[in-house]
Amino acid sequence: MGETKMEQKAKNVSPFSNESRNAYVVEHLTSSMLALLEEKPIAEISISELCGMAGVGRTSFYRNYEEKEDIIKAHIGHLFQDWVDQCKELPDLPVREMVRIVFSHFEANRGFYSLLHKRGLVYLLKDIILDLCGFNPEQEMPAAYSSAYVGFFLYGWIEVWFRRGMRDTAEELIAYLPQK
Repeated sequence: MGETKMEQKAKNVSPFSNESRNAYVVEHLTSSMLALLEEKPIAEISISELCGMAGVGRTSFYRNYEEKEDIIKAHIGHLFQDWVDQCKELPDLPVREMVRIVFSHFEANRGFYSLLHKRGLVYLLKDIILDLCGFNPEQEMPAAYSSAYVGFFLYGWIEVWFRRGMRDTAEELIAYLPQK
């Protein structure tokens, strides 16, 4: 028998690293989710429709997220990163300054937060704000209640701000807080 010579074919390898591919998937799923939310409520958006618009497979969606709301939560976390960085630099930030920073952030990203409000998704901010305020139910009692107080205080003001049509400025809001 003669020896069969096998021809080696070039592998079809993506020029993107796994990290680059994942960033691509997240970016496209996020932009597609925001575009679809402009058109309809999140309950009417299917995973298939979302993936089709993003140009990614369902496996890519489930590799990154468990549910559609996770895309919005991740985007909020990304938007909040500046606030997180400021809080880390100044761990004893007075409540007045925290309120100024948070509402300045909302004013700067008004379009996105208007969309959240329009689609009834403001509740997605609650857990993120609690995390940012350092709330952990396993903390010692004073720390747990103190961080929950600040987190729910901010969330309550944010929800009222949305319900009032986002018309109050950060400066107007902090005027209602004690000077200390």
